[in-house]
Amino acid sequence: MLPLLGSHAGRAHEGAAEASGGDVTFAIDSEAERTLEFFLAERAPDVAFYSEDRGLVAPAGGGATSVLVVDPIDGTRPAMAGLESCCVSVAAAPLRDGVRMGDVTIGCIVEIPSGQVFIAERGRGVLEGPPVRLSGNERLDRMFWTYGFRGRPARALTEVLAELIDASSVGGGTFDLGSATFDVTRVLTGQLDAYVEPGPLLIEEVPGMRAEFERVGGGAVLNNSPYDLAAAVLCAEEAGAIVTDARGGSLRDRPLLGSGADYQMSIVASANPALHGRILAEVAAGIDRLKAPTLG
Repeated sequence: MLPLLGSHAGRAHEGAAEASGGDVTFAIDSEAERTLEFFLAERAPDVAFYSEDRGLVAPAGGGATSVLVVDPIDGTRPAMAGLESCCVSVAAAPLRDGVRMGDVTIGCIVEIPSGQVFIAERGRGVLEGPPVRLSGNERLDRMFWTYGFRGRPARALTEVLAELIDASSVGGGTFDLGSATFDVTRVLTGQLDAYVEPGPLLIEEVPGMRAEFERVGGGAVLNNSPYDLAAAVLCAEEAGAIVTDARGGSLRDRPLLGSGADYQMSIVASANPALHGRILAEVAAGIDRLKAPTLG
């Protein structure tokens, strides 16, 4: 994908095609998906894969026992702009009915522009990558953190995150980097303290919010799907970071294979437990503000 980074040709929409998760399929996405399919057909024809655009692709005749959950470009928009926050994300798991996020055995992330690799294996830690430097900051007013607005209703999401943004905007820093995988791995490198993405919680808790997401998403709900998070969550957990949904629940029992609103999940990834707890409390307070009659 390197030759296409920053290329305007890569921004072309592929007709009316959309990814299985509902997002727009750009030319750069299609090229990445074709490369993935050709690579696996040539080198690992007995392995199934699940990708953002293709969904589940299993070998003809069946018999596959493993599946790779792949986002060929996590951070398509940064890639099209030639920015650094775009990655390839691959998670390996057994192929079986009911496979879950907690069944992922290996996660591999490659930053496309730099080639930096992160590899983690469940129970064995981070096996490859830059040194893990989890931040010791426990204060919201000193927090450097990231979130994502792509496909989310800006007014509603801002209300939920408002106090976190205001608290950290001077003594810390807030960023929308355009890639969940890149966001989570910045917590591992110590560049950021947290990644906060409450989108599905808004839909679950606030009446009428799903229609708002569909309005912004052109009829689709666009939040993080398993292929966005599977590799990054394993890497973060094995590095010692704190990872939950935006309520504080585990992601391990969430379905691994699927896309669309029913499979999407919120996430808060933080460098330490104290900061994590404070973030969850602010998200809960933000949901309450959004549900209040004057805002709803």
